[in-house]
Amino acid sequence: MASKNESLGKTIGVVLALCLVCSILVAGSAVALKPMQEKNAALAMQRNILNAAGILEAGMDIPSVYDERIKAHVVSLEDYQVVQDKDPKDFDNRKAAGDPETSTKLDKSEDIAGLGTMETMTEVYLVMDENGNRNGAVLHIRGQGLWGTMYGLISLEDDLNTVRGVNFYEHAETPGLGGEITNPAWVKTWEGKELFGDDGKVKFDLVKGGASNEHEVDALSGATLTSNGVDATIDFWMSDKAYGPLLEKLRKGELTNG
Repeated sequence: MASKNESLGKTIGVVLALCLVCSILVAGSAVALKPMQEKNAALAMQRNILNAAGILEAGMDIPSVYDERIKAHVVSLEDYQVVQDKDPKDFDNRKAAGDPETSTKLDKSEDIAGLGTMETMTEVYLVMDENGNRNGAVLHIRGQGLWGTMYGLISLEDDLNTVRGVNFYEHAETPGLGGEITNPAWVKTWEGKELFGDDGKVKFDLVKGGASNEHEVDALSGATLTSNGVDATIDFWMSDKAYGPLLEKLRKGELTNG
């Protein structure tokens, strides 16, 4: 008759063996599913870009339309030149912002959007018309909301001043309050608004009590901190610290259309 110790040892051995087998299966599944996950993530971003640009339609072949209407470039935010050795298909803005080799720490005095670090290169999406001419651009934006970072895209008309659309595709804001940044009705109020004044400085503002001119959008009701975060996000990314020089370069046609 087997001793209690022998029985316990066998039980532990079986449990460990099962754990090992399960670990191998989970690890194998993760490796096998990674290409599919990356493909789905890329498709989701293409959808977000087309949505911001006002091109997305129900039932469309997203990859085909994206390839036809969007020309992506990785651009340095230090010298505002296209980074020739970076393939946009392999570039990840969020990873770049968190990698010490491709980001820089922001001083508290200039970090109005609460980013902590800023990527030194970014992906820029030029929107092309049916004839292959540029007629706008889509840019990554992000900033601190009430509960976390709000990730979005802003689409501009070809004057690179007038807003065509905005898409906050990931956030942790309160449903019904700050979460209204994804409400189509509120998003639509951005269309046709102008970011810059005649002096070239950022003039866009979220205001309480009703927007009254081409530079204003209504703040979100009951979500002051989220509204302030969106306001600061636009102020930072459109400033000379971020996209300001890039937009000027695009206006002058100094960045290749690809």
